[in-house]
Amino acid sequence: MSSTPLKDHNRETRTFRVRAVIAFAIVLIALFGLIARFYFLQVMEHDRYSALSDKNRVQLQPVAPTRGLIYDRNGVLLADNQPSYSVTLLKEEVKDLDGTLQRLQELIPITDKQVERFRKRMKQRRRPFESVPLRFRLTEDEIARISVNYHRLPGVRIEADLIRYYPYGSSLVHALGYVGRINERELERVDETNYSATHYIGKLGIEKYYESILHGQVGFQKVETNARGRVMRVLERTDPVPGEDLILSLDLKLQQTTEKLLEGRRAAVVAIDPNDGGILALVSTPGYDPNNFVTGISSKDYGALRESDDLPLFNRALRGRYPPGSTVKPITALAAIDSGSVSPSFKVRDPGWYTLTKDGRRYRDWKRGGHGIVGLNLALAQSCDVWFYSAGHKMGVDPMSDYLGRFGFGSIESLDLPEATRGILPSREWKRNNRRAPWYPGDSLNLSIGQGFLLATPMQLATATAVIANRGRWVQPRMLKGAYQSDEEKGFAIGEMDYDFGKDKPQDVQLNHPEYWDLIIQGMVDVVHGPRGTARRSAQGAKYRFAGKTGTAQVVGIKQDEEYDAEKLAERLRDHALFVAFAPVEDPKIAVAVIVENGGGGSTTAAPIARKVMDAYLVGEEEVESTEFESLMGYDHD
Repeated sequence: MSSTPLKDHNRETRTFRVRAVIAFAIVLIALFGLIARFYFLQVMEHDRYSALSDKNRVQLQPVAPTRGLIYDRNGVLLADNQPSYSVTLLKEEVKDLDGTLQRLQELIPITDKQVERFRKRMKQRRRPFESVPLRFRLTEDEIARISVNYHRLPGVRIEADLIRYYPYGSSLVHALGYVGRINERELERVDETNYSATHYIGKLGIEKYYESILHGQVGFQKVETNARGRVMRVLERTDPVPGEDLILSLDLKLQQTTEKLLEGRRAAVVAIDPNDGGILALVSTPGYDPNNFVTGISSKDYGALRESDDLPLFNRALRGRYPPGSTVKPITALAAIDSGSVSPSFKVRDPGWYTLTKDGRRYRDWKRGGHGIVGLNLALAQSCDVWFYSAGHKMGVDPMSDYLGRFGFGSIESLDLPEATRGILPSREWKRNNRRAPWYPGDSLNLSIGQGFLLATPMQLATATAVIANRGRWVQPRMLKGAYQSDEEKGFAIGEMDYDFGKDKPQDVQLNHPEYWDLIIQGMVDVVHGPRGTARRSAQGAKYRFAGKTGTAQVVGIKQDEEYDAEKLAERLRDHALFVAFAPVEDPKIAVAVIVENGGGGSTTAAPIARKVMDAYLVGEEEVESTEFESLMGYDHD
C-alpha cells in the first residue's frame, strides 16, 4: 500500500510563481500608473499646479497709500488719518458664510444693515484673496472676543486701517467735504489697480476735487501665508507713495469765529482775499459732523439730517441761490453810468414809489415816504430803489445783464469747489428760452434792485465784491494755497503746487470811464461811514475804513398797498438779510458776503456779522460782548 504525500511541492511552487508574476504585474502596472500620474502632475500640469500652490502659500497683496493731510494757511491740521480696527472676511477661506456671520453677530454687535452693506461690498470686490470689511471701529473688548474665537472663524481677520478724521467736525464740513466708502460707480471712474487696496474716496468738496493728489500711489507686497491664510512673512515689498499734504487758504480761527457769529441761524458767509482769490472762510450753518460719513452713517442718523427743516446737508455758501437784492446795486449803478444810459449827475425825485406809466402799477421804495431828491451817491448810501428803477428803465436789460455777467453772475468762476452752482443771470434770451415770454420793462426795474429772476450764491456775491475792491481786476476764488513742506523754524512751509484747473481766467472788468470806480466805491463807503448810510452803525468804532452794501431779499410778495410787517409773518416767510463789504478801502485784504435766511434787514442783521468777521481777520477781535454787538446794528430796512 503506497502512501499519499501531504503537500505537493511542485504544484505549490507553480502556484506561487503564478501569483508572484500576477502580483509583480499589478505592482508594475500601479507603478507605471503612479509614474504616469507624477509625470502628468509634475511635467504636463506643472505650471498650473505651481500657480495654485503659490496662491495658497504666496500671495501678492496691494498696499494702500496713506492719504494726504490737509492744513489751514497757518499750518493747523484740518483733516487727519487715525488708526482703526475692522473685522474683515476672506471669502476664499470662509466655508459657511451665513454661519460665520451668525457667529460673529453673537460675539459683537453687528446690525442687519451692516450685514447688508457687507454683502453688497462682496459683490463689488476687485481682486481675489482681498478681504472685505464687515464692521469698523472695533473696541478693544470686541477685538479680544474675536481673537479668542479665531479657531471657530476661518477666514475672519482683524485688520488695522487708517481712516479719515476731521478734528473740527461740523465747522469745516461745507468747506472741506469728506471721504466715504468707495462704491461701484466710483470704482468705474478711477484706476482699478491704483485703488485695489483703497476703501475710501473723496465724496464732497476739497476731498473730492483733489482726490488724485490726496490719494497717492498703491504699493504691493508678496507675503507667505499658512494654511489658514495668516501672513507669516513678507517676501518682497514695493512701498506705496503717500498722497500729498495740502495747505488751504482757509483761516481756521476766522472760520470758527464766523461759525460762532452764525450760531442758531440758517446762514452763510464767504470771505475772500482780493489779492489772490484765496478763500479765507466758507461757513454754512447749520452743519453736520463729517466723521459720521467716513465709515458709513446709520439710516436713522442720515434720515434725521435729510428730514431736518434747517437743511444741514445743504451747502448754502455754494449752492444756495438767493435774490441778491440791493447788494448788486453798485454794479447796476456802474452799468447805468458807464454805458451812458444816465450821467453820474443823474437825479430823481423819490416820493416813495415809481411808475412806468401814469396811474400805472407803483413800484415801491423800501422807504415808504421816499428819499426826496436823490443822486448817485445818496442812491447807493441810502439804497434808494426809485433811483435804480428810473436808471434801470432808461438802461434796459441788455447793459445790466452784460455788466452783471462781467462780475461773475450766472457763471461758475471758482476753481476748486465742485459743488458750486451758477445761479441765474436773466436776459432777453434767457427769459424767452426758460419762461417762453418776452422781456418786459417791469422786469428791468426788478433786475435793477436785485430782485425778479436774478439769483446768486454767497460765493458769487463775495467774488463780485472782490472784483469791485480790485477796481475790475479779476481773481478766481480757490481753496488751495500750496503743498505742505516741513520747516525747522516754523514747523511748516508752503510749497508751490502747479495744478491745472482747466479754467481760463475771466477778463478784467474794463470800464469806458475808469474814474467811475471812485464814484461807486465812495457810495459803498458812505453806506457804512456816511451820516445817512443804511449800515452806518456797523462802522462805529472801526479801526479801518471799509466799503459795504446792504441788501434785503423778499421771500414772499406783498400787495401793492400793503405794508411789510415782519412780526405778522411766520419766521420762515420773513425777508433774507444780506451784506457785502471789503476792507480796508485803501488796500483791500478781505471781501465778505453774508446772508442770513429770514433775518430781516441787511443793516440790522447781516452787516454786524460782516463787521465782526472783518475785525477778526484784520485786527484780531474774536470775542464780542453782546452789548457791543447790538451797538453795531442799524435801524434802516435795507
